[in-house]
Amino acid sequence: MINKVAMIAIVGRANTGKSTLTNKLTGDKVAIVSPKPQTTRNRIFGVFTYEDVQMILLDTPGFHKAKTRLGDYMVGVVKESVADVDAVVLMVEPIDGIGVQEEMLIEHIKKSRVPSILVINKLDTVKPDAILPIIETYSQKHDFDAIIPISARKGDGISELLKIFEKYAKSGPQLFPDGMSTDQPEKQIVAEIIREKLLICLDKEIPHGTAVEITKFSERGDEDNVIIDIDATIYCEKSSHKGMIIGKQGAMLKKIGQFAREDIERFMGAKVFLQTWVKVKENWRDSRSMMKNFGYVK
Repeated sequence: MINKVAMIAIVGRANTGKSTLTNKLTGDKVAIVSPKPQTTRNRIFGVFTYEDVQMILLDTPGFHKAKTRLGDYMVGVVKESVADVDAVVLMVEPIDGIGVQEEMLIEHIKKSRVPSILVINKLDTVKPDAILPIIETYSQKHDFDAIIPISARKGDGISELLKIFEKYAKSGPQLFPDGMSTDQPEKQIVAEIIREKLLICLDKEIPHGTAVEITKFSERGDEDNVIIDIDATIYCEKSSHKGMIIGKQGAMLKKIGQFAREDIERFMGAKVFLQTWVKVKENWRDSRSMMKNFGYVK
């Protein structure tokens, strides 16, 4: 029986593994993952139960120097996520020395006066003796409640991290129903899965200027043979980018659609018929109305 709740924000620069950890703990793919920076654009709630505690993780965008209105929005999401939580995790890579983004996040954590945990991720990529200097460097910078080295990908150190999380749980009602692993609606998750495939399949800056809108999401068939029809429009910022997304004779768009459909079917547990289109909306990342249309403005 759940009688305690802990709400914990995960912050850090891009590609430190925040979304990988969220997915690992929830047991579901609630946040998309790619090797490219700024993959996560919105705050995503990941929900799971540990013993008698409902854990609510706030997966946030990578903290970075904003160059567009969308970037400003993402940085704002990170700062706001540190407020009104039981604890905040600063996730870093196993690199000796503190970067500018980490310096800024530590200062924000100090001002917020929220309990904090330093998580050094990607433990599996370095030798054990490389961790101690990193721990010492960060310990001198801020008085973290705990410093935990982990590998979110492999699961190393996760049990120790959960025990730390449990300390911040407070008595209170269950906030999310049993079986719910995220606050995102299905249409939003589907759009994010398609955007993930754009990030993975496309080179350089092209996928950073893309957004996905689901224009049709309907079911047909009976309960033993459900088919979900999905129409998705991919927006990009330049005509040249549109050509690259579509590819020669539509090959790239077909590849993106195939990879996305496979993931969507796993997520939905049903057969999916996916159709995609590509449209150009120049400089949409600096347009308040377009950002609002894609759900990036409060």
